[in-house]
Amino acid sequence: MTLGLLCLGLTLLGALQTQAQDSSPPLIQSPPLSKVPLQPDFKDEQFQGKWYAIGVAGNGFQKEKERQSNMYSDTYELKDDHSYNVTATLLRGQVCDHWIRTFVPSDQPGHFTLGNVPRYRAIQSYFVRVTATNYNQFAIVFFQKMSRNTVYFKTVLYGRTKELSPEVRQRFVDFAKSLSLTDDNIVFFEPIEKCIDG
Repeated sequence: MTLGLLCLGLTLLGALQTQAQDSSPPLIQSPPLSKVPLQPDFKDEQFQGKWYAIGVAGNGFQKEKERQSNMYSDTYELKDDHSYNVTATLLRGQVCDHWIRTFVPSDQPGHFTLGNVPRYRAIQSYFVRVTATNYNQFAIVFFQKMSRNTVYFKTVLYGRTKELSPEVRQRFVDFAKSLSLTDDNIVFFEPIEKCIDG
């Protein structure tokens, strides 16, 4: 009887340890949108065009898991109603993947919502804010979505080219850390050519 209870206790302890190792750390809480900077005097025509994702940081990212991720590009095409068709192009395995989203402007220039949200069944809300850009070199953009009652956020460092200066990269790191993210939540991509060039 005693040996049976000891075995049961050890089995339960092992199960609890395994469960604790498998569980992800709790998500860092997204900042209120009012606390996320917005590019002053945002110029939508100058922002359009192709951007390379140089780095990404978010509460759903862990450097270890994202190490194999590839650089991708987003092309912002301005429409007459001042919304953007945004075409993402990335390499998945050996296949080039493309998808298009629409970002609809709000009453604040540089702040957008996702168009046609009902099409994305799991998404309850989706916001995009251009926090900083000089239009011809870099942009830092904040994304926040609620999916299945969980709020995820990320910020992307875009470049018009695949390389940016250490100063701009550090500015992105500082911004990510101002959102309570850590080095473990920040990933920089190695430049690639397949899919995103052309």
